Amino acid sequence: MSGQPISVQKAGAALKKPRPIGKGRQVDMKALAEVQSLLGDEPRRKDLLIEHLHKIQDTYHYISAAHLLALAHEMKLSRAEVYEVATFYHHFDVIKEDQTPPPQLTVRVCDSMTCEMLGANQLIESLENGMGEGVRIQRVPCIGRCDKAPVAVVGMNPIEFANVEKVTVEVSAKNSKPEDIEPLRFETYSEQYGYQTYQQCVNGQIPVEDVLTKMEDSGLRGLGGAGFPVGRKWRIVRDQPAPRLMAVNIDEGEPGTFKDKYYLDRDPHCFFEGMLIAAWAVGIDEIYIYLRDEYAAIREMLEVELVKLKNQPPVPNLPQIHLRRGAGAYICGEESAMIESIEGKRGMPRLRPPFVAQVGLFGRPTLEHNMESLYWVRDIIEKGPECLTKHGRNGRKGLRSFSVSGRVNKPGVHLAPAGITLRELVDEYCDGMQEGHTLYGYFPGGASGGILPASLANVPLDFDTLHEYGCFIGSAAIVVFSDKDKAKDLAVNAMRFFEDESCGQCTPCRVGTSKAVTLMQEAKWDETLLEELSQVMVDASICGLGQAAPNPLRCVIKYFPEELK
Repeated sequence: MSGQPISVQKAGAALKKPRPIGKGRQVDMKALAEVQSLLGDEPRRKDLLIEHLHKIQDTYHYISAAHLLALAHEMKLSRAEVYEVATFYHHFDVIKEDQTPPPQLTVRVCDSMTCEMLGANQLIESLENGMGEGVRIQRVPCIGRCDKAPVAVVGMNPIEFANVEKVTVEVSAKNSKPEDIEPLRFETYSEQYGYQTYQQCVNGQIPVEDVLTKMEDSGLRGLGGAGFPVGRKWRIVRDQPAPRLMAVNIDEGEPGTFKDKYYLDRDPHCFFEGMLIAAWAVGIDEIYIYLRDEYAAIREMLEVELVKLKNQPPVPNLPQIHLRRGAGAYICGEESAMIESIEGKRGMPRLRPPFVAQVGLFGRPTLEHNMESLYWVRDIIEKGPECLTKHGRNGRKGLRSFSVSGRVNKPGVHLAPAGITLRELVDEYCDGMQEGHTLYGYFPGGASGGILPASLANVPLDFDTLHEYGCFIGSAAIVVFSDKDKAKDLAVNAMRFFEDESCGQCTPCRVGTSKAVTLMQEAKWDETLLEELSQVMVDASICGLGQAAPNPLRCVIKYFPEELK
């Protein structure tokens, strides 16, 4: 025996033959060429994954397995990561090899609370029976046009006050493009002294401390629902180490809410100027605007107006502004879930602490704001805090943009004093209840804000005034219903929405909403079990979705017990 050591690993390597092809599914070269053509010269960064998925969806009306694989290859991401992101969002149709792609045209019909009240279910049934195989009819949650209910969307073309005839005409004509909107454009805004206040801030004519003080004195609070004081938030983020970022939340998905759409349809540059002032005051050089995908016409308009702003900047060294597109996930209205989505991930809320102001977008301190909060900044700086504080009722101060829908004669966005009551709002701003309808109840803060009966229509509507009733104002989405409606049915509708929109990260929310829907659809509610389930969801859910989901069912038990007999 020679005593020479024998390497088993070396012997095995010598016997091993190279694979002719790699493991797993292989990239289809035709699909890769198509993806490369769609992406063009755009960066292949991970945070642009959702933007690139939209390009495939928009072009082919679905995302094939071949395109998904090609995109992963092109972006140098794992196939699993691309797949899990694409399948998380409702607006991406991911089709496997053995599946049939959807028809070229999809008609989406909102079936959330107001639309259901005003005939959405009948409309969906009629369309499903009459459209034929070449058109897909799809139930979708609130699309931000509750004042024009019921609403259908042919491709990206919204049909307000929809009926079968209107939808059929648009489908037959293949009108699937977004509608035309005519807001105040950059040229006109500039001619009317737009961006002058921002210029004065940057040029030193208005000191930062004066701006921060005015914001604090105005009492302006976050108008996306949380209500955190804006001036205090600016100081907190300003004290964090640079570089600092800003994330603007326009993922307006709360059923019943459409105020952000209202303002953007009319005056986007007032919002842009407030955004730029905030960035200057806090010391921010990069801004990300996150817009819900349902606002296709607004997205096209903002893209055009942002180019104008960048090409004719009111001051040198304008912050970088990025417009990012949501993909149909209500959970991305939660600030940390939105940040995850901007980073190209599934929109799943983060555990806190750390808070977004400390560790937010790309790990940097981040100023997160709802669009409307920034919309009021310019007026506060120009006119002083009293432009808000001089308004108010019932001991409250400020103005609120109420999105009102349901059984009223004049639904829409109504700018009214903070602290106004529902009865005053309906009578003074909405021209009363519709003929033949008597006020029975209302949602004071969208689907998650709870339900109050007509007997509590004199409670002031504002932050912190509704907590003792088990409700909150949130984004001030008011859904009014009458004696022709059932609070129980509307609560079931809200819970179905939460079940569909739960991100699934935490068990109390994922399982709790599903179990609640099953229990609430029973002829007789098991109130003890529902209350036990609600308490677990409130105590143990990671974010506000699961914590607020039980509000409507709890309110039905408390305020509408006769419906449960």
